Amino acid sequence: MKKKAVPVVVALGLILLVVAGFVGSRFLEQYIPSSEQADLTEFFGVTGDEVAVYLNDNLQETKGLFIDGQTYLPIRWINEMLNERFYWDSNEKLLVYALPDSIVYANSDTRGATGNSLIQIREDDVYLSMGLVANYTDAEFTAYDASQYKRVFINNNWTDKERAPVMKSGNVRIKGGIKSPVTTHILPGSRVTVLESMNKWVKIRTEDGFIGYVEGRRLGKSQKEASVSSFEKPVYKNTTMDQPVCLVWHQMTKADGNATFDSLIANTAGVNVISPTWYELTDNEGGFRSLADAEYVKKAHKKGLKVWALINNFSSDVNTEILMSKTSTRKKLIDALMAEAKTYGFDGINLDFEGIKEEAGPHYIQFIRELSIPCRENGLVLSVDNYVPVPGNEFYNRKEQGIVADYVIIMGYDEHYAGGEAGSVSSIQYVENGIKGTLKEVPKEKVINAIPFYTRIWTEGTDGKTSSSSIGIANAREWVRKNDVKLYWQEELGQYYGELQTQEGKKAVWLEEERSIGLKMNLIRQYDLAGVACWKLGFEPADLWEEVRLDQE
Repeated sequence: MKKKAVPVVVALGLILLVVAGFVGSRFLEQYIPSSEQADLTEFFGVTGDEVAVYLNDNLQETKGLFIDGQTYLPIRWINEMLNERFYWDSNEKLLVYALPDSIVYANSDTRGATGNSLIQIREDDVYLSMGLVANYTDAEFTAYDASQYKRVFINNNWTDKERAPVMKSGNVRIKGGIKSPVTTHILPGSRVTVLESMNKWVKIRTEDGFIGYVEGRRLGKSQKEASVSSFEKPVYKNTTMDQPVCLVWHQMTKADGNATFDSLIANTAGVNVISPTWYELTDNEGGFRSLADAEYVKKAHKKGLKVWALINNFSSDVNTEILMSKTSTRKKLIDALMAEAKTYGFDGINLDFEGIKEEAGPHYIQFIRELSIPCRENGLVLSVDNYVPVPGNEFYNRKEQGIVADYVIIMGYDEHYAGGEAGSVSSIQYVENGIKGTLKEVPKEKVINAIPFYTRIWTEGTDGKTSSSSIGIANAREWVRKNDVKLYWQEELGQYYGELQTQEGKKAVWLEEERSIGLKMNLIRQYDLAGVACWKLGFEPADLWEEVRLDQE
């Protein structure tokens, strides 16, 4: 019996050894750090002449290019993420950069200080040298493009950075965990930027341009370090009034409209700017119709009024995108407007570009940038008319307008317009929303709110169709009186409403008059705006100016 026990003991020993070996291997597998090297091609996501791009330590989907010893970045990404002022004219293959007092031009033949091209064109994509971008952009650029895995780090977030010394050497891994592949190593004496701290692991950026995870025990105590920009931002000096603006537009479609100045302005009070609609674009080559009159300007100046000549894009022969997308055409138009200003002596230019499509937006904004330069040089006030901000018209880029132009005017009307549903032209909430939305992007010192001197008489026809006709406040008053329309105040709209039945159908009006205009003026004062603009001269009764004028005590 004792002899039979020996094999059993041996068998049990062997089983224990197998179990111990299995447990040991599992222990080693779980607790011994991996030395597997990461696939850096996959990690950075670049091959060949591609350059990985990090913005504020986040890897971007976009890729740069490394050509002739220099890194280039795609202009579309630059515009979206870093600096929207790099403008590429795809028609004339020209890079345009507008500064406050000059314009910088470059094409594919333009060389930088190193002798390399500033621009690379690859099929439909345009790339700018990183050095060029850095010259005009408030950001910090660090390139690791001499290594096999080329990458650049760009920082435009100037908050304090957390930096820590390396106390113990160790591996930097793709993820937090000892089994994650290794990207690089850290050594004592070096410093890292701490991006995120967890229980045991810390996400860092190393001095040699790797982002990954390291055990927190290998780092010393971190400290905040100030992140300071050395970039000198361009200064846009503005030409503005030394008093609140009270502007009225003087609409004219023929030259003899200038002769109505005396009679119409005599009906006003408190006006200090008049904007005649003198210029209308006529084609896509920068041509325009002019109704300008030097005598008009002289008479306005004698009455203490500034003249801001208006130019619009209302002609059906004009495609704003085509017109504005060629640098030579923009320059031709700007030069012609400056010649007009010199000839007629007006004091400013008012841009009234309406109905443009989103594709035209960047070209229109570039036009404003470029126009602002000679306006600034010649002391001309540049004002730009805008719709009330709503989803879908963000491409008017009010923020950039508010930087380069002198005044941004909100057209606080046409809430309900011809061809649409019946309703108020300018309810008080609509106006306030327009002001609030604009002030999110433009400083109040530059914001002018425009008010309507008109309303609409709406007709809901017996055929079920809705139509309207625009009518000035003075004539609207007379229409209400003549038809004995009973008016009811609507508090939520800040307007009187009235209706009557006719053979044509129901007619309705949301009336603009002293009380509704007064509420709008109260908003202008409440938000401490730069002033008011009024559409249009001649639509108003004389007594309305007591509500409009901003010079009253």
